[in-house]
Amino acid sequence: MSANSEPSQQAPPMGQVRFLTVAEVAKLMRVSKMTVYRLVHAGELPAARVGRSFRVAEKDVHAYLENAYYSAG
Repeated sequence: MSANSEPSQQAPPMGQVRFLTVAEVAKLMRVSKMTVYRLVHAGELPAARVGRSFRVAEKDVHAYLENAYYSAG
């Protein structure tokens, strides 16, 4: 750890990050897989490419949903 970095701002070790498939993200968000692909390709939902498929960190799904709330009216 360098002197300039704070422990609270560091990413967790990769072994502790839970990655979800596009199908799992779609089920969690109750949307279609195509909607998840659109979010990933638009850059709204960060994803890692593994071969020909994508994996999304569970924390990124929750962060996206928290930021998606808006006040209607």
